[in-house]
Formats: sequence, structure tokens, C-alpha cells
Amino acid sequence: MTDSASEKCKCAGGKMQDGQCAMPEVTFTHFIMSLNTSALFHLGELADPSTGQTKQDLILAMHTIDTLDLLQHKTKGNLTDDEELMLGKFLHDLKMRYVAAST
Repeated sequence: MTDSASEKCKCAGGKMQDGQCAMPEVTFTHFIMSLNTSALFHLGELADPSTGQTKQDLILAMHTIDTLDLLQHKTKGNLTDDEELMLGKFLHDLKMRYVAAST
């Protein structure tokens, strides 16, 4: 018999709580990190966990990058210094990776 509190939750970043998978708190940082991971996946930088294969979809990658860019503009002046720095670094990195992938 296993202790449900010690069982590993199958959802990303979640933890078992009262026998159910409880997702982590939604924060701006977690949201931006999720979009960054999505863009990296679509750029073919991360493998599909179920198949181990990588696949590029530059249209979806650019859509996710554009979403992050929109968030940067719409949240200007409303982010902590750390959030602003993280978002800027992610955007710069993703744009450089996109250029490299599309040439």
C-alpha cells in the first residue's frame, strides 16, 4: 500500500494533496515560464515527453513569442523588477533562437 501524500503526481509541477493532483499556484512567473517552455517546444528545442521526438512548428513558436511580447507591452510598469528582467531575457533568447531556426 502506498502513501498518497508521497505519490508522484503525473501533472507537470503538481503535488498530491488529499489523494488528488493539486497544481501549483498560478503566478505571473509560472505563466511566463510555461509560455517560454511552449515556445522552446515549438522551436524544436525540447522533446515531446511522450515520444522523445522533437518537432519544429515555427508558426506556433512565433505565435507564442508574440504572446510574450504582447504581455511585455501590456504589463509595462506593473511588474516587479525580477518579473520584468525574466520576461525580457526570455523574449530576447526566444527571438534569437527563432532567427537561428528559421534560417
